[in-house]
Amino acid sequence: MTSSADLRPDRGGRTLAVTKGHGTQNDFVLIADLDGSLDLTPHLVRGLTDRRAGVGGDGVIRLVASSALAAGAASLVEDPAARWFMDYRNADGSVAEMCGNGVRVVARFAERLGLWDGTAELVLGTRAGVRRVRREPAADDADDADDWYAVDMGPWHLPGGQAAVVAGMDAEVVVAGLAVTRPALSVDLGNPHTVLALADVDELTSVDLTRAPTVTPTPAHGTNVELVVPLGETTTPDGEVVGQVRMRVHERGVGETMSCGTGACAAALAVRTWAGAGAPDTWTVQVPGGMVRVRVLDGGHVELAGPAVLVADVVVDLDALS
Repeated sequence: MTSSADLRPDRGGRTLAVTKGHGTQNDFVLIADLDGSLDLTPHLVRGLTDRRAGVGGDGVIRLVASSALAAGAASLVEDPAARWFMDYRNADGSVAEMCGNGVRVVARFAERLGLWDGTAELVLGTRAGVRRVRREPAADDADDADDWYAVDMGPWHLPGGQAAVVAGMDAEVVVAGLAVTRPALSVDLGNPHTVLALADVDELTSVDLTRAPTVTPTPAHGTNVELVVPLGETTTPDGEVVGQVRMRVHERGVGETMSCGTGACAAALAVRTWAGAGAPDTWTVQVPGGMVRVRVLDGGHVELAGPAVLVADVVVDLDALS
């Protein structure tokens, strides 16, 4: 087993030890900078995430003591148990509030480092508030038999309020490959999302997400755009009704990714809103990188569950990064 010291940044030279991980193929470069002494610049983030000249990833996650970052102070006020902070950066170097797939992956990373034993909840600080993670058995129909990680993603809301619920939309989106502008619903999970429904899987497959969709009104800080196809409902052997959707996503600061955790939550919550009274509280969301589960919790919270995988430990030559 690799020790935490082995995975910390090398302060003595121009190398940096990192770990590569993913959650449903939403992939990250993970850094254990426990004392917060690494200068994680946008240039370094872009170099690490470069898929040809770097390690490659949709973003960089630095695991750091909450007390070592100004952004971590709010987490400690919210819950003093949030000793560790998830410092997330998009692939373009911009700072993001949090990432649902990334929370699960960084939880597994904390296990690897010996910072969490996987039994009690891991209390983790993020810029979107404290998140709590627990281990649980994988879903019966999951491709991977390894344990899943379930995250209380905190509160969610519809920025458009009741008017958006009644209208079913509060935005319009232009997507390459779709002939007409589509209505969409804004969903906030600590980071912004705009969700639009498509008619079928063929239409979902045909869209071009190499170009960023155009959202009107233009969100002040950008938005992730989820394209979803409702797939109906199933009933589990114990009688629970579970909704199903398929999704693709264009993430701000990244482009199309194989999965987006907060985006999966936004997609399920939007379809649940459109379905109206009696809609399921539990949803499976199929993304290009696999499957996750979204569950509406009491108190206005939502939970995300799915796999988390660490695939490699890498020592990066910083001088070789472009």
